[in-house]
Amino acid sequence: MKRIMLAFQFLTIIPIRVRGPISEREIAGSAAFFPIVGVFQGFTAGSGAFLATKLFPEELAGGLVILILVLTNGGFHLDGLSDTFDALAVKQSGDDATDIEKRLSVMKGGSIGAIGVTAIVFDILLKFLLVGTLLKFFQGIASLSLIFLMPIFSKWAMIPFMYHGTSARREGLGKIFIDSAGRERFLLSTLFLIIFCTVASLCLFPRAYRMTMTGLVLFLAAMHYLLSLLSVRFFTSRFGGVTGDHFGALNEISEILFLVVAIPWLRLSIS
Repeated sequence: MKRIMLAFQFLTIIPIRVRGPISEREIAGSAAFFPIVGVFQGFTAGSGAFLATKLFPEELAGGLVILILVLTNGGFHLDGLSDTFDALAVKQSGDDATDIEKRLSVMKGGSIGAIGVTAIVFDILLKFLLVGTLLKFFQGIASLSLIFLMPIFSKWAMIPFMYHGTSARREGLGKIFIDSAGRERFLLSTLFLIIFCTVASLCLFPRAYRMTMTGLVLFLAAMHYLLSLLSVRFFTSRFGGVTGDHFGALNEISEILFLVVAIPWLRLSIS
């Protein structure tokens, strides 16, 4: 229970404070429960979407869904996204070691640059358009079930990212997660993903679309795992490893990937 509470403390604005001493092992162990945090965010966003579509057009309802996701997370992942893209904008000098130090220094700074702002704007804009499209063309339980699953997948994607990555820094919270991301935590988080997807398939997916949605979920799992692997490789080449800020960037990108894959899959399968 302590590790679940830590996962909520790290990833949400819920005022949970774990009392007593907290070991690095417990901090790292909380990563396995990130998909449970995704359930909370997915349920909150899905409930908000259900209510919003009863009162507002789909476009506005989509905007409210994104607002819910940002508020429940406290903008934590958006901050990581902006820091990552600001660092990637550092011009290459020809010396890889020097460039890596500059990028890491930019991410550690407290200010946000033009590229970071642009990344946030495009991230929110793309999600606004994609969620609005999802709610418009797939009304009812099909769209709500996908909104529920989206943050579960994005939280899970961070676990293989940690498991396959190496830390770019010698200290920090990100290093604790990365250095201790063993196979057991990866498998446990994947088990949670399977359980939540199975429950959604049986309880949320319309019976007529169950096979279509099950195939989509399996494909999404494969795509998110591939995204994690490619992200590790890319960030390692640019930063000498991965950092906590990269977790946030991956979360935001994986949610866009989820929608980009899900919408055409449903349009081709259902329509």
